[in-house]
Amino acid sequence: MTSIYEFKAKSLDNQEIDFNDYRGDVLLIVNTASHCGFTSQYAGLEELQKKFEGKGLKVLGFPCNQFGAQEPGDASTIANFCQKNYGVSFQMFDKVDVNGADAHPIYKFLTHSAPGLLGSEGIKWNFTKFLVNKKGEVVKRYAPTVTPDSLVSDIEKMMVD
Repeated sequence: MTSIYEFKAKSLDNQEIDFNDYRGDVLLIVNTASHCGFTSQYAGLEELQKKFEGKGLKVLGFPCNQFGAQEPGDASTIANFCQKNYGVSFQMFDKVDVNGADAHPIYKFLTHSAPGLLGSEGIKWNFTKFLVNKKGEVVKRYAPTVTPDSLVSDIEKMMVD
């Protein structure tokens, strides 16, 4: 696979979403969890979505339960939590694995395209973020500790490219 546009994934409401529909958009893809020390980043991710809505940014959340079992709920529970607590309007996908043999193909692509510290492809924790340019190329990976508001400059650069 050479671009993000070659993938599909199921949304929380079980609809198959073709990533080709995001062609020409800047994407911020994040593995999320509802019971994590970084869960409050949902608010910052929603702020980014609102700030750049209509300007070509799409925030995409992928719930994951691989780190400390911090996303134990089913799709309905996750959707309700995100909406009730953070007003999440950005696209949320069905819960996935991001590491290992059962990792979703999108995450295999992301981690291979933008390895982490010391070249490691594995994701270390929830709220690891990947920035994808308008051509579908992964341009940067951010650690969970990197807050959404600190990504504004990088996102703005991708908007004009």
